[in-house]
Amino acid sequence: MNASQNLPRREFLHWGSHGLGATALLSLLSGEPLQGETPAVATPAQTEPVVKRAIHICLVGGMSHVDSFDHKPALEKMHGKTLQYDKKPDIFFGQIGLLRKSDFEFKPRGKSGLLLSEMFPNIAELADDLTILNSMESNSANHTPALFVENSGFEANGFPSMGSWLAHGLGAVTETLPAYVVLSDARGGPNGGAANWSNGFLPGHSQGVELRGGDQPVRDLFPAQGIDARTDLATRDFVNAINQDHVARVGADPVLAARIRSYQLAAQMQLSVPEVSDLSGETKTTQDAYGLEDEQTADMGGRCLLARRLVERGVRFVQLFSGGPIAGSPRASWDAHESVKQNHSHEAGRIDKPVAALLQDLKQRGLLKDTLVLFTTEFGRTPFAQSAAGVIGEGRDHNRYGFSVWMAGAGLKPGMTFGATDELGWKAVDRPIPWHDFHATVLQLFGINHEKLTYYHNGIQRRLTNVHGQVVNEILA
Repeated sequence: MNASQNLPRREFLHWGSHGLGATALLSLLSGEPLQGETPAVATPAQTEPVVKRAIHICLVGGMSHVDSFDHKPALEKMHGKTLQYDKKPDIFFGQIGLLRKSDFEFKPRGKSGLLLSEMFPNIAELADDLTILNSMESNSANHTPALFVENSGFEANGFPSMGSWLAHGLGAVTETLPAYVVLSDARGGPNGGAANWSNGFLPGHSQGVELRGGDQPVRDLFPAQGIDARTDLATRDFVNAINQDHVARVGADPVLAARIRSYQLAAQMQLSVPEVSDLSGETKTTQDAYGLEDEQTADMGGRCLLARRLVERGVRFVQLFSGGPIAGSPRASWDAHESVKQNHSHEAGRIDKPVAALLQDLKQRGLLKDTLVLFTTEFGRTPFAQSAAGVIGEGRDHNRYGFSVWMAGAGLKPGMTFGATDELGWKAVDRPIPWHDFHATVLQLFGINHEKLTYYHNGIQRRLTNVHGQVVNEILA
């Protein structure tokens, strides 16, 4: 029996949440299983995993690949000319202007000589650690379904996200923090909201848990106002008795067990979340590296540093969103319809230093050798301007036919690009990579065969990659 089990029962209840939380906390501290509870680990790894944890940086709005990671010198020569196409492209606003060269200068970086733009000067210095995929493609040119495809493999909501599949398939590393944590942009969540980190039809323990800034990183984790201790304890005793009677009468109930488990985790998080979210103990050097004192970088810097602290403490999948609302002017996202130079300079300025600091920090702590960092966006931007015919505008429309993402860390060949778009950056032509292939590759790095991680739902044996998916073996070490 551990020390916590020697405490009086009423003190256990005092720590827990109301109702189910009381039952859950007692079960957790005593080590007793819950009726109806299923094991957290649903599918063992099929191959030797090289990745233990992942941090996913998700850019909302559509980052322009031809202005960041996909150098297209032909655009310099073709600037101001008309794009020739067989049929009208599937773009959002349908305003096909003239071809536009990049607004950012590209230079060879690192020993690898990767051609990267000045948009991300700090990330560019780490070129030798990056594995860049320049031939991504998506099913949709519309933000919300494209974000769903990026995260879950399906254009509709209601399907589990990649983080949820990993949490379900591999289970939690620690009982004090969720397996899957989400850190949204301070300006607002992505379009589609929590559907982007939904557990869908998977058990509740795989749901992404959103941590926020401020005094309460988890909404409703603590009571909004104080409660008289005697009233609080009496209420807990009463509801606990009702819960126990219900379980005794109904028997095994997976839904109830999942609910109890969520309160169980909440009870632990009352202690773990305040500790992990307190960045004041980090050195001044570390805080400066992440840009915590700079208004421009403070939001992303704090979330990148928190992501490192979370994976250190056993969180399996941390997802950070860069960009919130896509509407308004100026836009609080990467949706550069009006001006790529203005929009992307602002958005990159918010995240470039923090993301580079995160990679450096993971390397220095020896974490990058078994951590995977993903840097993605739902689609790219067109090589032509979004404007009336015959006009060179400053913005670019959505482009689902070809765009760039990068990966870094365990199990990858670093300092390389793979796949290619055509000479203008319009469509993927050399080894197109749909999101199903990307997801299959991530699962492979975690030691999971994407065809084997399944869940029976509504008459179908579902999986993250649906009926598709091919591992991109060429980028694996």
